[in-house]
This record gives sequence, structure tokens and C-alpha cells, in this order.
Amino acid sequence: MKFLEPLWLLVLVGVLALIALYLVMQLRRKRYAAKFTNVSLLDKVAPKRPGWRRHIAFALMALALIAFTTAMAKPATKVKVPRNEATVCMALDVSLSMQATDIEPDRFTAMKESATQFVNELPQGINLGLVSFAGTAQVVQPPTIDRNSVNAAIDGLQLDQATATGDAIFACLQSIKTFQETLESNEQDVPAARIILLSDGYQTVGTDVDTAIDAAVEAEIPVSTIAFGSNGGTIENDGQQIPVPVDIEKMKEIADKTGGSYFDAESKSEIAKVWQDIGEQIGYTEEFQEVPTRFVGWGLLLAFASAAASLLWSNRLL
Repeated sequence: MKFLEPLWLLVLVGVLALIALYLVMQLRRKRYAAKFTNVSLLDKVAPKRPGWRRHIAFALMALALIAFTTAMAKPATKVKVPRNEATVCMALDVSLSMQATDIEPDRFTAMKESATQFVNELPQGINLGLVSFAGTAQVVQPPTIDRNSVNAAIDGLQLDQATATGDAIFACLQSIKTFQETLESNEQDVPAARIILLSDGYQTVGTDVDTAIDAAVEAEIPVSTIAFGSNGGTIENDGQQIPVPVDIEKMKEIADKTGGSYFDAESKSEIAKVWQDIGEQIGYTEEFQEVPTRFVGWGLLLAFASAAASLLWSNRLL
């Protein structure tokens, strides 16, 4: 929490001074009462008061003043709000290793289902594009706010041979660049961009991944990566089970060097959680919003309680 007008907090000095004055007055009252040596006369001159309860009304009023002062300082707390604008390009691996069934019902189906859910839950202000990659990488949907188009592109993905991870990053960078140039030509603001790279295997063809990392760093576009599947995943080829492990180290390196986030998912529930976490990072931001009303409310409750206590125990207001 922070205060948007913190100078109002100086009023608390006055509240503290008022509390100090009250304490001084109570001490002086005790000293004055102690001068009476005749106890019976003291009882007639100064009848019994409600003891410690008489201080409750003042204490509640002091707390009310603190609450009202805090409200005037405009306290603000962080809240999550949907981003108005951003550009995201998803690069999804469609290599044959995605047939592995270590994630039910298989990697490919689980990826498509979870990606579709991610698309549907992303705030509308996010421009979303899609790149698929196997032996080559291609832009199957340029960045758009049309979620139906992106979902249709995901639904139409087909498996193919090889894995061109570096080409996938370059394809996303080019797609984002083209989209940003279109915005600039229309004199529109260019929002922040990010790439989401999902892959379940090692690069086998295409541009070297390190070169693609350098390009992403130069473009100042973070690449968040998802290592999809387990090291125990296999696919069948000519009756043989061929291992298809995930290149975890390279996926971590891509995220670390470009300023993105790394995730791994070895089950259907984990991949759903990963997409949710990415959606939180990309689709929402934290902003400070004023919350003075709650302090005003507390102040009013305390003030009413103070008045009620004073009337109940002393038949007067404070």
C-alpha cells in the first residue's frame, strides 16, 4: 500500500498531540483528587465514575480521527487489471514427437486444447498471433484481437517432421515487426510484445537457436518458453519405441537470455496451469487504485461507537 497524498499524514501529529493532552489532563485530575484527605468528602465532591470505561469513548474517537486522516492521504493498493494493449505471438511445435502419449490423450491434443483455453481467457485488448513449426516455421495467423480466427488456426494445425526452433522465433519476430509497422503507419501506439514458445524436443533443422536468441534480445522482445512433455515420452516408428525427450536446458536458456519466463509441463493439469500463469503475466498488469472508502467507513463506525459509549457511560458526548 502507498499514499497518493502523504502530506495529509502530518495531521496524525495533531492526533497524537490530542492523545497526549488527554493523558496529561487525566494525570492532573488524579493529582487534584488526591489532595482531598477526607475520603467521605471526596465521595460527595467527586462521585464515582465508570472507571476505565470512561476512556473508551476517547480512544474510539482517536482511532476514528486516525482513520479519517488516513483516508485523506488517499491510500492506494495494488490490484490486477487487464492490459489495454499488447502483442503476443505463440509458436507451437507440431513435430511428430507431439504424438507421444506421456500427456493424455497425447501431447498434440493436450497442447491444442490448452492453447485454445488460453486464447479464450486472454483479455480482449491483446493482439494474438500464431506460428506453427516443424521442419519449417510459418505464420498461420498474424496478430489479431479476433479470437475465433486464432482458435480456427489452432484447430487446423497438422503434424510434420523435424523441429526448427530457431526458425519459429524468427517467424514470430517478423510477424510482430510487420504488425508493429502497420500500427505505426496508421499512427497508432505500438504496444509491448512477447513470444510464447512451446516445444517438446530438440532442434533438428533450421536456423541456430542461439542466433534467434540474439535477434530477440536485439528486438527487446522476451520469449517465454514451455518445455512440453516428460523425458520418458516415446513415439512408435516401424514397431519401435523411440524416445522423444525435452530439451529443457535450451528452453531455459532461451527464456533467461531474452528476459522471458520458463515453464515445464509433464501432465495435462500442469500444462493448463502453465497457460494460466502465462495469461496472468501477459494479460494483466498491477496498478495502484485508491481505497479511501474503507478508511472512511472504519472512521464512521468508530465515531458512532465513541458517541454510543460516551452516552451509555457518562450521559454526554465525550
